[in-house]
Amino acid sequence: MKIIWFDFGGVLSPSIPDLFTSYYLKTGIPPAILQRGMKEVADDMNMGVLTPIEKALITEAEWGARIRQKIALSSPEIDLSRAQLEMFGAQWFDGILPNQLMIDLFHKVKAAGLMAGILTNNVVEWEDHWKRVIGISDLADAIVDSCKVGYRKPEAEIFDIAAKQAGVRPDECLLIDDMLENCMAAERSGWRSVHFKESSSVVAEIAQLLQKQEIAL
Repeated sequence: MKIIWFDFGGVLSPSIPDLFTSYYLKTGIPPAILQRGMKEVADDMNMGVLTPIEKALITEAEWGARIRQKIALSSPEIDLSRAQLEMFGAQWFDGILPNQLMIDLFHKVKAAGLMAGILTNNVVEWEDHWKRVIGISDLADAIVDSCKVGYRKPEAEIFDIAAKQAGVRPDECLLIDDMLENCMAAERSGWRSVHFKESSSVVAEIAQLLQKQEIAL
């Protein structure tokens, strides 16, 4: 193992449910209503929920405008006046703090002499926001972002791109991701993976794996 890849959303950031709750507190849009709006927009394009924006097939402004229309039609009782849906990323990430245990693990991986990368399904217009949240992007040995490479986890191509960008073999990569589907896809591409459920258990699992290589965190 030469490089450990960290997912952003749900690993380096708070959990996805926590992020939806935070957005609800800012805007008054219940998570289920917002998620349904996102899904309806994607359904119109015959794609997965976030595929259109995470592959940069639609702009943030257009995506947000379509979500606004969907919510207004399906849930007209919802007050959308506080929601800046057309500038979604700025409001979504406002006030968000990183998962400090995972940030610490990132630093420990680097200090142990391994490479640390970020492998994220993300959005063109959100780059400044998510990088500001974690504050470590300039320390990453490699960053592979779905909106820039045209593929997203769990598609096999993104794992091949990431390994090549880092200059390593697939079997020298390990992915930490909160989505089991992404972990399974990484393993099908010859990677190792750790399914993120809780920070301290992930730290312990990574320490145990590195101990086998006689590397101490």
